Amino acid sequence: MKNNPLPRLDSNPEIRERLLPFCRLQPGDIWKDPDGRHRIGCIDAVDRDQIRELVTDAKPTLAIHDPPYNLVAFERRSIGEFIAWCRKWIRNTTEVTAADASLYVWLGADQRDGFQPLPDFMVMMRDEPYKARSFITMRNQRGYGTQSNWMAVRQELLYYTKGSPVFNVDAEYTDIPKILRGYYKEVNGRKTENLERSRSDNIRAGNVWVDIQQVFYRMDENVSGCYAQKPLKCIERIIAASSSPGDIVIDFFAHSGATVIAAEKHGRRCFTADFDPIYAEICIRRLERYRRTGHEGWQNGHPFEMELPCIGLPDDTSVENARPVPQKLLF
Repeated sequence: MKNNPLPRLDSNPEIRERLLPFCRLQPGDIWKDPDGRHRIGCIDAVDRDQIRELVTDAKPTLAIHDPPYNLVAFERRSIGEFIAWCRKWIRNTTEVTAADASLYVWLGADQRDGFQPLPDFMVMMRDEPYKARSFITMRNQRGYGTQSNWMAVRQELLYYTKGSPVFNVDAEYTDIPKILRGYYKEVNGRKTENLERSRSDNIRAGNVWVDIQQVFYRMDENVSGCYAQKPLKCIERIIAASSSPGDIVIDFFAHSGATVIAAEKHGRRCFTADFDPIYAEICIRRLERYRRTGHEGWQNGHPFEMELPCIGLPDDTSVENARPVPQKLLF
């Protein structure tokens, strides 16, 4: 049985060179959904003109960004350079979103490096026209173990708003049933406990999410090669809470395409982009596959298996043996 045949793409230049010929988009290109719903660009998040071309005159009400945590072209920048880079795409986000909009940013907090870049990013955001609303933690099932420190299993998610955007509280409820009674309070002369007063029999996620499965190769939504893939369930929760059907969601760091799939499933439009042609192509293929088959990813497979069926496997051969597929720029 094949198992995760595509290696981590950001650190494997040989595989990247083999995949690039199969990418429809080159830097600056934008793919427009034939169904008229989504857009996927191979563009730079800090390029104001390219972002405006992606969004045009639309007014997205929700932005979900998962920037590379201080990895640019496989090299680290100083924290000052990284924050200056972040400020540019944050301001592009501010310019193109509606007056009432929500912003979610996934960001790392390296406990081996003063928890950077999280603290400096939070300080930077004080100068931007957003109100800090919540600091969310998503717990991974796997982490970085050590015998001399607490295992690192959290992912950090910052929630900001500008204006007065929608928040659908029902989206916050999990599948975990409430089992503890207590917190008695008198209501209309009768003593009630918390389960009676609740909107749901299940607990709210709050700002600590423990009910989301980290993506791995046996899951249908798996996209091998995408090292920073976020689970669909967490993106769906954000979209359901902070947007309404028909709204536009933007994501300037598409990576595995989770945001566009979540938007497709929940009746939203998604304008997303990635600077890397390979990830932009993966997003397009993932959407096309979902519409064609209902599969959310490639369990045990990978997005380029039709062209390079053996890539990453022991019997892998050179790119000359790949099955060529004609490609065409769509925009």
